[in-house]
Amino acid sequence: MPASTPVYLDNAASTALIPAAAEAMAVAWSQPGNASSLHGSGRRARRILEESRESIARDLGARPSEVIMTSGGTESDNLAVKGIYAARHREDPRRRKVIISAIEHHAVLDPAQWLADEADAELVVLPVDDRGQVRVDALRDVLEADADTVALISVMWVNNEVGSCQPVTDVAALGAQHGVPVHSDAISAAGHVPVDFAASGLAAMSVAGHKFGGPQGSGALLLRRDVNCVPLLHGGGHERDLRSGTQDVPAAAGMAAALRAAVEHLDEHRSHVTRLRDRLVDVVTAVGGSRVNGALGAGGDAAPGIAHVSFDGCEGDSLLMLLDAKGIECSTGSACTAGVAAASHVLLAMGFDTATARGSLRFSLAPDNDDDDVNAVAEVIGEVVERARAAGVLSGAGARTGGGR
Repeated sequence: MPASTPVYLDNAASTALIPAAAEAMAVAWSQPGNASSLHGSGRRARRILEESRESIARDLGARPSEVIMTSGGTESDNLAVKGIYAARHREDPRRRKVIISAIEHHAVLDPAQWLADEADAELVVLPVDDRGQVRVDALRDVLEADADTVALISVMWVNNEVGSCQPVTDVAALGAQHGVPVHSDAISAAGHVPVDFAASGLAAMSVAGHKFGGPQGSGALLLRRDVNCVPLLHGGGHERDLRSGTQDVPAAAGMAAALRAAVEHLDEHRSHVTRLRDRLVDVVTAVGGSRVNGALGAGGDAAPGIAHVSFDGCEGDSLLMLLDAKGIECSTGSACTAGVAAASHVLLAMGFDTATARGSLRFSLAPDNDDDDVNAVAEVIGEVVERARAAGVLSGAGARTGGGR
């Protein structure tokens, strides 16, 4: 029988709104006011917005003037990738290369591909190793060969599917050495691992509030003042003239409150979530024909809350629906590609065969998960995998050798 309350293990897709964020948003919603208006209500809204900006900057190691409020991670990534490319290519038409890793979220992959298709860009995709970590030596080779033609480098901080942490500071240092700005999609990192924008050496960094207990529809692009960027939206010149549009003050307040709580309790939360993750890994890998993927499985540097597991002879979608019927909610990868019957580009880039890539699940935990949640998985995972394998045999999948934010 399914649990009366679902066991939610899809926090990499979206976390629950924490009470502090809801309270901050309620305060901002309690009175009308446009942050650009000059009267009292406008000044009140502006004060909340700027205090939120200052709080976000403090918690991410940035200056307040470097925090550009957006509607979320996808907008932040698009503004960075398209905007910095446009500025650099306009300054020097030779700068046509956009370098990204093979495991980027589609919010980076797709705008980069759009630039290649529509804006004269040349896309360079860096390989990753079998742990899902970018090959820095490959980046070095590209830059040493012809750095003058590179407009932008974008490498994520933490991979959203397998949880592998990337060598962002090494990438940023290489970019600085060759005069190339580096952007990082830190959407799966902020609030989960230590993040310091200034210390990282990055030129730009994207975050999203709903990944760490804030509201959906909130986000920010951190952009150094010395980095030129062409806006995607034109209008009233809000947010350093880079993101026109009336600012969503309640969303900014909620995101700031959630980030403050996440950073204040980071060590405590990481310890708790890591312990649960390790228990969960033990539970699911007790099933025969399973393996843990990414840096976690290889003993490398992995984010605390993500456990990515492949099951031989299974379809991920079958596993997902069978678990859902038992009251366990997880995912087969990025929520942004949910429902798409295709193997994960992340796993394929890591060297997985298509069958194994399609037979994988991502479990992602948050501080509000507990041992009872892991116990619930333990009670059903063996039966679920057995049924999924039986379904695969009946459909002909059993002849195969193997088992996307």
